[in-house]
Amino acid sequence: MFDPAKIRRDFPILSQKSGTRDLVYLDNAATAQKPQVVIDAIARFYRCENANIHRGLYHLSAEATTAFEKARERVAAFINAPEPDACVFTRGATEGINLVASSWGRSRLRPGDEILLTELEHHADIVPWQLVAEETGAIVRVAKLDPKTGTLDLEHWRSQLSDKTKIACFCHISNALGTVNPIGEMVRLAHAAGALTLVDAAQSAPHLPIDVQALACDFLVFSGHKTFAPTGIGILYGRKDLLDAMPPYQAGGDMIDRVSFSGTTFREAPARFEAGTPNICGAVGLGVALEYFKAFQKDAADYEHRLTQYAVEKLSEIEGMRFFGPVRTAGTAGILSFHLGKIHPSDIATMLDTYGICTRVGHHCAMPLMAALGITGTVRASLAFYNTYAEIDTLADALIRIKKMF
Repeated sequence: MFDPAKIRRDFPILSQKSGTRDLVYLDNAATAQKPQVVIDAIARFYRCENANIHRGLYHLSAEATTAFEKARERVAAFINAPEPDACVFTRGATEGINLVASSWGRSRLRPGDEILLTELEHHADIVPWQLVAEETGAIVRVAKLDPKTGTLDLEHWRSQLSDKTKIACFCHISNALGTVNPIGEMVRLAHAAGALTLVDAAQSAPHLPIDVQALACDFLVFSGHKTFAPTGIGILYGRKDLLDAMPPYQAGGDMIDRVSFSGTTFREAPARFEAGTPNICGAVGLGVALEYFKAFQKDAADYEHRLTQYAVEKLSEIEGMRFFGPVRTAGTAGILSFHLGKIHPSDIATMLDTYGICTRVGHHCAMPLMAALGITGTVRASLAFYNTYAEIDTLADALIRIKKMF
């Protein structure tokens, strides 16, 4: 059986104090903690394998190259990509979206073409498309959410699709509300309209199984640091035919085939999009993190669901508690976004810190979503498989004390 107490021992940071209090880390939607196996893998790489990749004809470089490409194979297995070369290493989900917007968008979009987003999106899935739209003359369309439930209005999404829609970009899970979108249906509808699809899986990769072949999406991105891996590493999955047809995003290093002053030719993906020396150690750490997590992924998801439901029930007992998102209906993926009476969210988060509790406060890089809800921000507690029922009790007790104080 899944044992969170045993899992917690794999994460050294969780045993430390926050001041005099036990650390209660509930900001996993921002970044997740790293298990000892990942920390050890990073240390081992720099201690025993550190060299540049793909270029050196010496043993150490070959070892580093093998470790880097093995990580790509692990990523492909984690999302069931048809081949490792469909997976491009990036600095994170944000760079993956920017890569597609800059490379595919600038080369394919024309005046009057449409890009379909949703009100649930993170800024990283809004701003890159706005910039490309300004340059190309394309138009950004937005599918609305139901502000009462915090879920996507799928009928409005459907109505925004047309033969002008060239790409539809949407999150799997809202980072601000935890809303789980029906991405299978969204991909199907977009393809029926002749549009490509890009799925932002930054929040879903640590919580839900991802199968890009079953999903049939054209692009998908996620971040390493949210999946228990180092910061500064992420993945862009793309259909290989699309990636090979896209122009380079950056230039230099491994992405070239031949260079002369009369012209340059470029390698196929993924090398085409991995200019310069990549984050080799970050990739190695990501591969190890995914292997670690994959071993108990389904059990972890089941546990997180039960823990989230317990948290909803426990916090609902507090007078003045107001949740945002479908926490009482469809459920959320480990994210609780809330207000407590008339207490300012910043005051709540600041006071929670005095109890050793780490949460996030503000608009969560989702200002259009907050505007659709008629608010400026929330307190967000976001869970992972190493969180416990006792920590939820600690959060509830702290919130009760804070409410009395105010």
